Amino acid sequence: MNVLVFALQVVLCLLTLPLHLLALLGCWQPLWSKYFPYFMAAITPKSNQKIQGKKRELFSQIKKLAGASGKVTLLELGCGTGANFEFYPAGCRVTCLDPNPHFKKFLTESMAKNKHLQYEDFLVAPGEDMSQVADGSMDAVVCTLVLCSVKSPKKVLQEVQRVLRPVSRNKERGKPFILWQSALPIKGSYNLLSLSSPNPSYKGTKELHC
Repeated sequence: MNVLVFALQVVLCLLTLPLHLLALLGCWQPLWSKYFPYFMAAITPKSNQKIQGKKRELFSQIKKLAGASGKVTLLELGCGTGANFEFYPAGCRVTCLDPNPHFKKFLTESMAKNKHLQYEDFLVAPGEDMSQVADGSMDAVVCTLVLCSVKSPKKVLQEVQRVLRPVSRNKERGKPFILWQSALPIKGSYNLLSLSSPNPSYKGTKELHC
């Protein structure tokens, strides 16, 4: 068994050697950033088809946050290709944030297909630094499969607290922070969560895995 494991490790190292060389030369990150959106665009339709029921249920509560105008200002962190757009209720004014600028092309295409939404802006920034978003300017924040890939989940949650409207954080009629993780290290936890307020001290932020 030990010999087999060693052999598999050697094979894996040989297969990934070109990637390590590209990383050492500083070429891997630019290539990954450029072509990763194409990969996501290819798998998104099939992924949405499998979990569309759960997404519709989760995001349906966003409309409860609408004011007299019927509009909801929504910030999506790690928006990617806009996989969630079709599930957002009509009247959402969506601001997208992602550290990868190459997603913009796919976001524009997704917004063109979802006329029930108003596309506000695409901000290129990490979740830990949302300084381009004003304090208390958002009715809702959506974060799907993102916290497991950021450097500091705690900082992300602190930023979410900052940009949410104080009145939204106290509304009983709707949950303004929607978090979706494929796994949370809490016994019996469900991977679709809607929270009245993001809590940076939440113990699940110490170890998150997608």
